[in-house]
Amino acid sequence: MSTGASAAPGDSASSVRAGAGASPGPGRLGSLGPVGLVLAGCVSVQFGGALAVTLMPRAGALGVVSLRLLVAAIVLLLVCRPRLRGHSRADWGTVVAFGIAMAAMNGLFYQAVDRIPLGPAVTLEVLGPLALSVLATRRAVNALWAGLALGGVFLLGGGGLDGLDPAGAAFAVGAGAMWAAYIVFSARTGRRFPQADGLALAMAVGAVLFLPLGIAESGSRLADPTTFGLGAAVALLSSVLPYTLELLALRRLPAPTFAILMSLEPAFAATAGFLVLHQSLSAAEGIAIALVIAASIGAVRTQVGRERKRAPEAAPGAVSEALPKATPEV
Repeated sequence: MSTGASAAPGDSASSVRAGAGASPGPGRLGSLGPVGLVLAGCVSVQFGGALAVTLMPRAGALGVVSLRLLVAAIVLLLVCRPRLRGHSRADWGTVVAFGIAMAAMNGLFYQAVDRIPLGPAVTLEVLGPLALSVLATRRAVNALWAGLALGGVFLLGGGGLDGLDPAGAAFAVGAGAMWAAYIVFSARTGRRFPQADGLALAMAVGAVLFLPLGIAESGSRLADPTTFGLGAAVALLSSVLPYTLELLALRRLPAPTFAILMSLEPAFAATAGFLVLHQSLSAAEGIAIALVIAASIGAVRTQVGRERKRAPEAAPGAVSEALPKATPEV
């Protein structure tokens, strides 16, 4: 795990943002740090998703999700060794809600791609984080960035969603809603638990809830050594690494900015599809990627500029007290 995560959430965020107000250099590094974590998580999860496509014929959609959550939970519990005592009822409620959101997000999305093409499914799923970014922020300019990103993901999805299987579209929209819930509860979990302890516990909750569904669909196929090995690789790329990076990033990055950064997922998915699955990009898809990247950069620059302007006006203690409010309580 990252050594930088050893500090308490409030302390970590305070040091980064206080640095942003102190001088341009540290502030810039502090602001780009969590953004880099998010982008690394995007790369990992999409290449893991491309690998999962090759695994679905072996284990089925629910079986893949079960393997992802199970292996990820085992790895994180062994590495983090989270304490089970000393947590309040509110702490446990947060981590259970986080685990439910993760399991539902993955399960609904794989049900969606089992019924509709990947492009429209990702497009509909991204609506969740984009809606969160618009509803959570009080700045009108972020609505502009969200609208630009939304146009990009629709273009990436082929410019139209006519004729989609109603159930598949509903599953994708549901996955987007759970993605938004994942963002909120990931931020709350990061503030309540040290390092990635909360993530490990939440992953275990998701695995326990989802494993019966995977066994019901795939049965003994989940125990096949090759299938389990591929599932373990998918878990590391699509769950352990990206969720850990995102949880650490959300300790220092406001949820509205994080939500718009998540709109980069279709771009990374297209890249992973080209490199792993040999899926070519059209001109329209290239334009869509450019729109999404422009929206994400605009959102990050807007947030960084706001923090730099606000930090010098507040005393260090006042800045620290305001930091938990940077992530919206939904």
